[in-house]
Amino acid sequence: MKTVNIGIIGGGLMGKEAAGAFGRWFTLNDFPVSVALTAVCDLNEQVLEWYKSVPTVKLLTTDYQELLRNPDIDVVYVALPHHLHCKFYLEVLEAGKDLLGEKPFGMGLEDSLAIKAAAEASGRFVRCSSEMPFLPGPQRVIREVQSGRLGQVIEIRAGFLHSSDIDPEKPLNWKRQVKFCGEIGVMGDLGMHVLHVPLRLGWKPKTVYAQLQRIITERPDGKGGRAACDTWNNAILNTTVEIDGHNIPMTLETKRIAPGETNTWYIEVLGTKGGVRYSTKETKTLWTFRLDADDQLWQRTDLGFKGVPFPTVTGGIFEPGFSDCFMQMLAAYVAERAGELKGRFGCVTPQEALESHYVFAAALKSFANQTVEKVTYE
Repeated sequence: MKTVNIGIIGGGLMGKEAAGAFGRWFTLNDFPVSVALTAVCDLNEQVLEWYKSVPTVKLLTTDYQELLRNPDIDVVYVALPHHLHCKFYLEVLEAGKDLLGEKPFGMGLEDSLAIKAAAEASGRFVRCSSEMPFLPGPQRVIREVQSGRLGQVIEIRAGFLHSSDIDPEKPLNWKRQVKFCGEIGVMGDLGMHVLHVPLRLGWKPKTVYAQLQRIITERPDGKGGRAACDTWNNAILNTTVEIDGHNIPMTLETKRIAPGETNTWYIEVLGTKGGVRYSTKETKTLWTFRLDADDQLWQRTDLGFKGVPFPTVTGGIFEPGFSDCFMQMLAAYVAERAGELKGRFGCVTPQEALESHYVFAAALKSFANQTVEKVTYE
């Protein structure tokens, strides 16, 4: 069995999550490819200290170019703030490495176009991070939509809601400054997660009317003073998609200030004959709707671990969590890279990441002009 050697640039929260997934790779049943985390780069040496407990890691460095020069590394996972995406993604590709990049693939449309072009020119295998759809619930939603049991789709709602910004005294960081996360703000931070499933189902927004909110405008700067917080905290995008020749409303929510929500991803699809909805707020629960004579029935199905794209040793009766869907995403990346995806759900493609940026760019224009804007895909 071939071993794929992985390097990580950005060893913080998501880097550690990836390390944890690679460390229990053996729990994947009959998976055709082995992996090893062999190198980590971070500017903070205290962060690197944590990785000394990972037995496969051979290189810990504060110099990302040292990692890129290492001929043994096959794939680089880059988990850095948005303003660094374009520079680092391009350098990874120039170094001849395959890439798994964090969303949203750049500060905005221009960055995303450059990354996609570089990916195509290099011929390297490139995908974007988005893990929530790999849970059993979203996979069941996709199958329900594809089954045709919903009849004509008449409405779609999807969103990612959390409350990371709800405390006004939380110190300022990069996600709350345009110069680091781009004009798109919360849409860049959460929007790819929301659009992953719709885009994969072929639901590309044709038009958008955006409602954007900048709720908390200053925060402690960590130096005893206060500084401007200039990103969009919340966004509601009222879009239209074409399905079977019909224009269908699709509402997309991305919110960092959603009272009562810790980290909630959801999707709901309603049709003339049925419906389906799932939310991570009830991780094990799938709701399906059907018409029965004169009754309209919502049925609750209690999900277990069954239904993940890549089976593991975990029993089917147990519920999955974030670490599980993150591992499933990494498994999808490695499997597709090896030509072993075999029809299973895959990671976000550079094209899908670019399409999300076209939506966000149109949303910014919509809000600025208070108009419904056409989304143009070039």
